Amino acid sequence: MENNEERHIYPVSDRMLSRRDKEELLHQRGLMVWFTGLSGSGKSTVAIALERELHRRGILCRILDGDNIRCGINNNLGFSEADRVENIRRIAEVSKLFVDTGIVTLAAFISPSNDIREMAARIIGKDDFLEVYVSTPLEECERRDVKGLYAKARRGEIKNFTGISAPFEAPLHPALTLDTSVLGVEESVSRLLALILPKIQLKQL
Repeated sequence: MENNEERHIYPVSDRMLSRRDKEELLHQRGLMVWFTGLSGSGKSTVAIALERELHRRGILCRILDGDNIRCGINNNLGFSEADRVENIRRIAEVSKLFVDTGIVTLAAFISPSNDIREMAARIIGKDDFLEVYVSTPLEECERRDVKGLYAKARRGEIKNFTGISAPFEAPLHPALTLDTSVLGVEESVSRLLALILPKIQLKQL
């Protein structure tokens, strides 16, 4: 039987402050910058450097990556196909909350298929979604492999490892491509700033 509290739950979104209210407070537009690429490609390294530069310019940011997501909100998920999809779905839903609050959100996840990234863009909103492909070649990613994950994958100790025993689909139309085997962090951040800064300037109504 439905209790009295459940009968009196009503949507409150029409009484909450709007996204525009939050963006005007922060003097910036919310935006999602979604880094995709192989493990070891430099996604998190570039995202961290970008966050520091945006912070230096007075822009509020939030980084989401495997470490702070898999240890928290998604700590009940494994690495099956269904769990990988659910992992990205939850990340996208959380990201949408950040973006709708006016925060520039940087996501660094392998997210290996075009379908899974398309799902994330659809949830967050395609007008707010910039896909950045960190296209560093597999050979370079393996060379940088400080955790030894590629070696374990090649020995068969890790199943369904992207780039070795599971496929990675390169983005079809990324907003920006960065190969960190030829671009340093500083140059990568410079190219990202050129892409991002015009999009987060708050236009006057």
